[in-house]
Amino acid sequence: MPKPFPTPIVIAHRGASGSRPEHTLAAYELAIDQGADFIEPDLVPTKDDVLVARHENAIAETTDVASHPEFADRRTTKTIDGQTITGWFVEDFTLAELKTLRARERLPQLRAGNAAYDGRFEIPTLAEIIDLAKRRTRETGRTIGIYPETKHPTYFARIGHPTDDRLVAELRRAGWDSADAPVFIQSFEVKNLQHLHGITKVRLIQLMAGEGGPADGAVPSYAAMLTPAGLRQVATYAYGLGPDKGQLWQGDAPTSLVADAHAVGLKVHPWTYRAENVFLPARFRHGDDPATHGDVAGEIRRALGLGIDGFFTDYPLIGVETRSAAKDHP
Repeated sequence: MPKPFPTPIVIAHRGASGSRPEHTLAAYELAIDQGADFIEPDLVPTKDDVLVARHENAIAETTDVASHPEFADRRTTKTIDGQTITGWFVEDFTLAELKTLRARERLPQLRAGNAAYDGRFEIPTLAEIIDLAKRRTRETGRTIGIYPETKHPTYFARIGHPTDDRLVAELRRAGWDSADAPVFIQSFEVKNLQHLHGITKVRLIQLMAGEGGPADGAVPSYAAMLTPAGLRQVATYAYGLGPDKGQLWQGDAPTSLVADAHAVGLKVHPWTYRAENVFLPARFRHGDDPATHGDVAGEIRRALGLGIDGFFTDYPLIGVETRSAAKDHP
């Protein structure tokens, strides 16, 4: 019988994406080897409605699609959640076509070592990721969970490729449709989480950005969701919050976010802890080079001190080691 999850949980953001190209089976495998409790696939649908893992449905930056002359005519311009983007999009390719592409590092200027793996890995399906999590659970004796994000659910529903019911069906095929299943479903939107709340018992996480509001317009802003009334409303359908890590702080002082969320029964899983200076608050940077690694362990340690229930990181090994050290020396 696999062991229960340690606390707080370590969520491998797009896999061990600081060390391998994101959203590849290699990134997920490495994250599990490094001790991550959950692996996180962002999900988008193909033309034939198969859920695959990409950070965005625009794939020019994360695959070699531009070097495939047979797909040159698929290049187009779309408006997605108010942003106009020119490139290639997952929903314009069948799964068989996508499988001819290979993943590339999204941030080569920061992660040159990852670029050495360009061209080696396929785009994985949700089914393949579930199979990986189950296989590694058997092999390690640890429960390996998945933490899928539904990307742009309103956009995809509007163009005839709704994703929520397909995700739930896939999880049910895996035997995962309960509050203790090793799954969290996350979204920056509200209405799809409310819909999911009605069709699955799997735990749901309301993601929040540091500015703006949900693309579905369900509430005026993410800031409004953090008011006492806003948090009470979120607690009617969600198990927890996934705030931007910056929302935990006002300058160098903690905000009341963690305590306020806990007061209404919501867990808190902030995102995303990355080692590169460019992603770190000034006090945790080492030097001026944006790509140099600073003290992300120190940043995580401070957040753990606030009582967070889990956290997303591109460097799960650092996350696991920092969690262990915090337990040994609280």
